[in-house]
Amino acid sequence: MTTGQQHTPSGLGPQDEERLPSLAEQMADQLGGWRGLVESSIPVVVFVVANVIGELRPAVYASVAVALLIAGLRLAQRKPVRHAVNGLFGVGIGALLALRTGDERDFYLPGILYGIGYGLALLLSAAIRQPLVGWIWSVLVAKGRSEWRDDPKLVRTFTQLTVLWGVVWLAKVGVQAGLYLAHQDTALGVARLALGYPPYALLLLITVWVVRRVTRETAPTPLPGS
Repeated sequence: MTTGQQHTPSGLGPQDEERLPSLAEQMADQLGGWRGLVESSIPVVVFVVANVIGELRPAVYASVAVALLIAGLRLAQRKPVRHAVNGLFGVGIGALLALRTGDERDFYLPGILYGIGYGLALLLSAAIRQPLVGWIWSVLVAKGRSEWRDDPKLVRTFTQLTVLWGVVWLAKVGVQAGLYLAHQDTALGVARLALGYPPYALLLLITVWVVRRVTRETAPTPLPGS
């Protein structure tokens, strides 16, 4: 006897669920692997070091040149350039702002403002029961499907995860904003690196693990003969 196709609460059928990337594969894709982690950090490291030993303008030029070199190298090697382009975009805006104001700490201001906006958007989406983490999961993992909206347990899980992301995001950007207002330029650069990928990687790990666990717990048990 057959009962028709069963769907898991994550928005994927059983066969699709089996083809989901492993936790490690999803982590590597979102973080860009070790190469992506290193390459996205190099321009900021170059700026911090060059600014400490020299002046603002050479530091800005050096960081932008390194970001361009990384993006160009990836293109030449026909490697994915998403992370490199994102890094180049962020470095470019910060560099232009710092050159315009003549204040080295403004190199980090776009990232601080983006972090505040992102954190508030996360909390707002949770408050109106449209958790942003759930919708991002639909796009990146569930192949655009959003059947999790029909499962109260998954809606609650994604809402809680979205609040966690929002709180952590605002906390880490709050540290950077405090250093920015205190004119602690070098410390701000160090904080930008330390509070960049490590918290993001931890949040991503927690999210993938929790959603996979809840999905397994709420998945329907196939009937005999189905």
